[in-house]
Order: sequence, then structure tokens, then C-alpha cells
Amino acid sequence: MENTTTEEPKEVLVVASKLKNYIRAHAGMNTSSAVIDVISDRVRQLCDQAIENAKRDGRKTVMDRDFA
Repeated sequence: MENTTTEEPKEVLVVASKLKNYIRAHAGMNTSSAVIDVISDRVRQLCDQAIENAKRDGRKTVMDRDFA
């Protein structure tokens, strides 16, 4: 029997090296590899909300104002 509750791996939505460089440059700190998945999940949440905002306004284009 196939397990239907298994979720597919989620795609990384940020450039890990850029994020790590940003944190190092701004704080002099290292970045755990687990941070990349957390940031990608947060980006997904922000995008999902922006998509809903655009739909509510009757648009098919997500705009910068949808992230406010």
C-alpha cells in the first residue's frame, strides 16, 4: 500500500550562497544549512498571501503591493 501522506520535497527558493554572504557581511556570522529551508518556507508563505491578495483584487498578476 502506498503512503499518500508523504509530502514531496520542497524546492529551495533562495540562493543559499547569497543568503550566507549577506548574513556574514552584515553580522559576521555563519549560517546553518537548515536556514535555507526555513527561509524558502517563509517565501512560500509570503507568495501564497500575495497570490490571494491579487486574486481578491481580480488580477492574474502578482504585484509588489500584494506583499504589503
